[in-house]
Amino acid sequence: MLPRIALTLGDVAGIGPEVVVRAWRDPALLSRCRPVCIGHPAVVRRAAELVGFDIPVRPIGNLDDAALDDPGMIPCWNPAGEDAALVPGGSNDRRAGQAAYDYLIAATQATLAGQLDAIVTAPISKAALHLAGLNYPGHTEILAEACGVSDFAMMLYLAGISGGEAGLHNLGVVHATLHTSIRSVPGLLNSDLVFTKTRLIDRFLKRVGCRAPRIAVCALNPHAGEEGLFGTEEITTIGPAVARARREGIAATGPLPADTAFKRAIAGEFDGVVAMYHDQGHIAIKLVGQNRAVNVTVGLPIVRTSPSHGTAFDIAWQGVACADGMIEAIHLAALLVSHKATKQEAV
Repeated sequence: MLPRIALTLGDVAGIGPEVVVRAWRDPALLSRCRPVCIGHPAVVRRAAELVGFDIPVRPIGNLDDAALDDPGMIPCWNPAGEDAALVPGGSNDRRAGQAAYDYLIAATQATLAGQLDAIVTAPISKAALHLAGLNYPGHTEILAEACGVSDFAMMLYLAGISGGEAGLHNLGVVHATLHTSIRSVPGLLNSDLVFTKTRLIDRFLKRVGCRAPRIAVCALNPHAGEEGLFGTEEITTIGPAVARARREGIAATGPLPADTAFKRAIAGEFDGVVAMYHDQGHIAIKLVGQNRAVNVTVGLPIVRTSPSHGTAFDIAWQGVACADGMIEAIHLAALLVSHKATKQEAV
């Protein structure tokens, strides 16, 4: 039986509805899973018309509807009321923020209950969430709270990197800190945190078939602090975390200067990288992966992936959005479901 994968529309003012519908046209998608759209059917119909996709959109009242197994239509479950259908494209709107949150919570609860096998989320606007009175920094933190977990991380995963002599290989990048200011990063870092993220990526890579993951742990400061001249976090925080990981059998190396760590990882020397903050990891992997990098929340009892791009309000509802990232995210979700030993096993 093919896995049922929820595709949440995210912020309906952005490119989420378009990339969800475009992904439905991928010829390989329906051979890997049975997707179900979580969002307002009127929004999905408009997106289908926008991209010229002549397919029925079938509203469903529950996740036992037979339409979920019909590849000739888009089954659409709307757990968020009618406001989303009134939201104009291209800007932040309180109604879109609330709907995006409602879609995510409903999909999460259904997946925890075993009604769905995975979630793939279209992008949300953090500003729209805040307009709705929802003070979360992003999907990752909402999911962790909804699933009741404290050890979790955002990971960007890129398959099929061309690394010269190493040939094609895969690379995962987790972040010790995430949606926070650069100023706050040093105060948020601690040795337990860095160790936990290192352990999470090691476990994930083993889950997807990497038997002996090699993990690079980035430094925070330039030149890995130059023995304390440019900062001491490498000595007091990151170094001890790497030593602890190695004692526990994880093949961790570091702290390494971030510029050389990523160069070596892309060349195939490492299977995973632990970045100390958001942009340290995102810039490198997006530069290499373009639209193919997939966001995975590791540490959850459910499978959740997402394209790594944002809402792209500047091109929303113009019919020009690229769905490559969404397609990659759906295929990775299906792969992770196939690797999942039990419903309770963390991703």
